[in-house]
Amino acid sequence: MARKVKKKRKIKVKNVLFVFGFIVVFLLGLAFLTDVKINNIVIKGNSLYSDWEIIEKAGLSDYPSSLKTFSKTIEDRLEKDVYIKSVDVKRPSLTKVVIDLKENLPLFYYLPASKTILADKTEVTDNFPVPTVINYVPDKIYSKFLTAISQINYDIVKRISEIKYDPNEVDDGRFFLTMNDGNMVYLTLSDFDKIDGYLDIIKEFNNKKGILYLDSGEYFEVKE
Repeated sequence: MARKVKKKRKIKVKNVLFVFGFIVVFLLGLAFLTDVKINNIVIKGNSLYSDWEIIEKAGLSDYPSSLKTFSKTIEDRLEKDVYIKSVDVKRPSLTKVVIDLKENLPLFYYLPASKTILADKTEVTDNFPVPTVINYVPDKIYSKFLTAISQINYDIVKRISEIKYDPNEVDDGRFFLTMNDGNMVYLTLSDFDKIDGYLDIIKEFNNKKGILYLDSGEYFEVKE
């Protein structure tokens, strides 16, 4: 019986060099990409913090490696802050990060508790240029009031100086607002969003001062 002779395969040097070269190029490319840093950071939706404060809180102040910095990590870091409700991070390119914030805005200073109330009902001791609720609001009304004021234009919120809970025989959800411009407004919880039209309404009275009744009839009583 004839013996089978095993043929030895010759290793092609070209193939070895090609594989070796590919590995070297891959490792060099990976090293290069790992060293590419984030150098373009866009911040949107911030009013309570400056852009640089957001960058620091996001852990991007030293412009870290792009591949080693994950969007979820940035979001988690920022959402730990009491004044930040949610964060959406986009990566349109390797070196660019876009951070879009929704803030947990301060709505009013509640004098009976000596606390500033945020949109999510969190109480803080920090001071902000927001209206002061000067008297006690019953719990049932308070919860509805917080929801109502959180839904109005924030620029209007900042135009209010003081808020007084002022119920009458007709409506237990009635409030009296003193505005920064010297006008006063009556509002009820059921129509609280009417205050969004405040600036347009006041323009009709040629800068005269008075009381705007948005709780009934929507008329303006000019002060003598």
